[in-house]
Amino acid sequence: MAGHGDQKESEWIDRIRSEGAIPLLDPHNCSNGWATPPGASFMVRGPEYFMTKVKIPAGDYLLKPLGFDWITSSVKISEILNHPNGRVRKVIENEFPAGDKPFVWAFNLQLPTKDNYSAVAYFTTKEPIVAGSLMDKFLKGDDAFRNSKLKMIANIVNGPWIVRKAVGEQAICIIGRSLSCKFCVAENFIEVDIDIGSSMVASAIVHLAFGYITTLTVDLAFLIESQTESELPEKLLGAFRFSNLDPASARQIEPSYVLGTGRLQTQRSLPTRLWKSIGQILSGSQEDGSASGSQNANH
Repeated sequence: MAGHGDQKESEWIDRIRSEGAIPLLDPHNCSNGWATPPGASFMVRGPEYFMTKVKIPAGDYLLKPLGFDWITSSVKISEILNHPNGRVRKVIENEFPAGDKPFVWAFNLQLPTKDNYSAVAYFTTKEPIVAGSLMDKFLKGDDAFRNSKLKMIANIVNGPWIVRKAVGEQAICIIGRSLSCKFCVAENFIEVDIDIGSSMVASAIVHLAFGYITTLTVDLAFLIESQTESELPEKLLGAFRFSNLDPASARQIEPSYVLGTGRLQTQRSLPTRLWKSIGQILSGSQEDGSASGSQNANH
């Protein structure tokens, strides 16, 4: 039987999950919603990876899924957890006024669209972060260290062939080596603002995918890369699935709500050469291959 503390925790987490623009649904049926996919659907470095190069299905997540925001604004959305009126921050500060707040980790994917869409996944833990652990080192490290370690795995679960071919079967990248990231760190949270538009190739792929977003089911997982034997096996921080997102369902955020924006963001068209090169990759690859194999090979 769940105790009072467990029920109280469930209530504030349920509130955050339910107040987003799109609902939390079953992973197998989450049209225009979000869900938590099984960890085993992602392949990570196993305990003997540096000797065998063998990857294994990931186990349990280190963090609990807390919520998801599908939002849009006239300016690029960033530093969400830093804003006193942010919905997640408000719930936590109201629920834990005396301190001992849960730790929250947010990943804000800033999409390169003229309407400045952001897909924001929130994860949490009430457990103390173990001193000397890889997560502890990441949180205490500088941005150069974080940029060298934070990894994202993308799986296209369902979608048209052209998108699956552009992304690959399981696209893996060290985020900070490929994209511009801003780390906003405080005592009880970290937010990673990931500017997908900072890479022309990533921007082109997302432009392509956004045209099919109402038909896509995508899994995204985040982890800190194990780069030494003592850090193996890799463990996922958290993951989320979104499916058949409707751009019209995104919640409009006022510019005054958004921090870290010095000017209005304008949409730039992508060079014709880049579109041609991506088209050549897609048309020249075999159906069972991967257009993003260069990303997958070393991670």
